[in-house]
Amino acid sequence: MTTVNITASDVKVLRDRTGLGMGDCKQALVEANGDVVLAEKNVREKLKGKMAARADRAAGEGCMAIAQFNGKGVIVELRSETDFTARNDAFRAMAKAVAQLALNEGAGDVTATKEIIDIVDEIKITTGENVSFARGVVLVGGSFSFYLHHDAKLAVMMQYEGELDEQVGKEICQHIAAYVPTPMAVDQAGVCPKLIAEKRAEAVAEAEASGKPANIAEKMAEGKMRKFFEEVTLLGQPFVHDEKKQVRELLPKGTTITAFVRMRLGS
Repeated sequence: MTTVNITASDVKVLRDRTGLGMGDCKQALVEANGDVVLAEKNVREKLKGKMAARADRAAGEGCMAIAQFNGKGVIVELRSETDFTARNDAFRAMAKAVAQLALNEGAGDVTATKEIIDIVDEIKITTGENVSFARGVVLVGGSFSFYLHHDAKLAVMMQYEGELDEQVGKEICQHIAAYVPTPMAVDQAGVCPKLIAEKRAEAVAEAEASGKPANIAEKMAEGKMRKFFEEVTLLGQPFVHDEKKQVRELLPKGTTITAFVRMRLGS
């Protein structure tokens, strides 16, 4: 019977690549006759089988990552089972790598390509957790501002045309992240027409019920609609850092916000 010489350096290499313990790595090398490449391949096949069995385990933690390049911006969400893993440097690096890969896609929802799945699987194997790509959004065209909360569980991406100071752009993103109610659209044009019709009907009915003359009731209804748009549209809201100003007042002449994405972990 041939004795296989397993070196400490080979064990360390396999451990670094797979995240397994020293004993498991040594056993895998023995079974592969000391071939590190074969041992890693065998280990990954076994671990992927185990990970598939864990796919139904709750993954309520995770983080966001952002990226931009050449007229594209992206936010992605990656999920894990524990906050410990979500805060791990390797997990955060994986999330950033996924965001970079997402920049290869067109505008809209991000598709989990084979490249993305392979990167996620690496962390899934090394952590032993149910790690997954949850979602992502790509915006194309113009310029971008971003805000990523310190815990990486909340992120905002804002798309705009024109010139905008970097700090002002970040502060508007912070507004989108923090303001209550969260803006549902950039301006009135982006609000759902059905919702506008419902709110207008409510305002008219309330004004008419007051017994005021028709012309006064109409003005009262319009006033309520103006207040509604100020409450729910980004440009109409009082700026979270200075409520004496509306967000629209922060924009230089000729600069327009075209879209924004607000993404909180799990919602």
